[in-house]
Amino acid sequence: MQFPFSILVENDFDAVGFGTNAVDYLIRVPEYPAFASKIELREYSIQAGGEVASSMLGLSRLGMKTAYIGRFGDDGAGEIGLNSLAAEGVDIASSEVVPGALTQIAFIVIDEKSGERTVIWQRDTKLSYSAAEAPLSAAKQGRVLHLTPHDTDACIAMAEAAREAGVIVSADVDNIFKGIEDLLPLVDVCIVSAEFPSKLFGTMENDQALRELSSRFGCPITGLTLGDAGSLLFCGGELIRTPGFEVPGGCADTTGAGDAFRTGFLFGMLSGRSVEESAAAANGVAALNCRGVGARTTLPTLSELDQLLRQT
Repeated sequence: MQFPFSILVENDFDAVGFGTNAVDYLIRVPEYPAFASKIELREYSIQAGGEVASSMLGLSRLGMKTAYIGRFGDDGAGEIGLNSLAAEGVDIASSEVVPGALTQIAFIVIDEKSGERTVIWQRDTKLSYSAAEAPLSAAKQGRVLHLTPHDTDACIAMAEAAREAGVIVSADVDNIFKGIEDLLPLVDVCIVSAEFPSKLFGTMENDQALRELSSRFGCPITGLTLGDAGSLLFCGGELIRTPGFEVPGGCADTTGAGDAFRTGFLFGMLSGRSVEESAAAANGVAALNCRGVGARTTLPTLSELDQLLRQT
């Protein structure tokens, strides 16, 4: 199936990201600790992460030209975050360092047995964008604008500017934010976590939830990430089920798997692949990212992704 919209052939960037960045404190433990207990950690590391920042870096690693728009604190964590993007060719000219602000952080506890993780995070309110502060000219510079709706009013302004310029709008949604129902009608590719529909609509089956998202908000493509079970998409009145891949060498950490899925899907879309092929690429990138600890450590190169897809 072909994508149900026209994608710009070229622009300043293949993808522009607007949304979250973070620095993650990753802690591996033998098993998830019981309440009010003590446990010795196996190892820990400090790495850059954040949904949109990681997706832009992942696309850059796959050969796409990307830019990231976001705010960092003027602290050591902010320096880590900015340097991590610049080192891999992500344009950060429209990003900002906010004096006196603390960069978003997350403490992530990883169960060594399964690779599943628990995230404890904090975002300084000084990092937020208002609608008036949204850099609208940057929203028009990509073939796709990919965002997270933490600063919903600013996202609405960015999405409106993007659509006026013929730019496809993609959203990574996993929670309810004030104004989300005003943003979603502006989204072309709406891929959400498996838990999101029940927060918005109440309990319903996955296929029904995707149909409801499409019907209520008009998103041409809606999708659910389903962990190791793969993904479910709804497009053109059809459901597309795509199985997940086994993680080569076993799953070390699921941190950033959802961000990696969106990376692979946008890569497929931007490189002219079909919806089904893009879903396979998305699941492939997610699986490969779970090989190592951290949101970005093992995001694949194009040759690694192609090898996995060929083997399958």
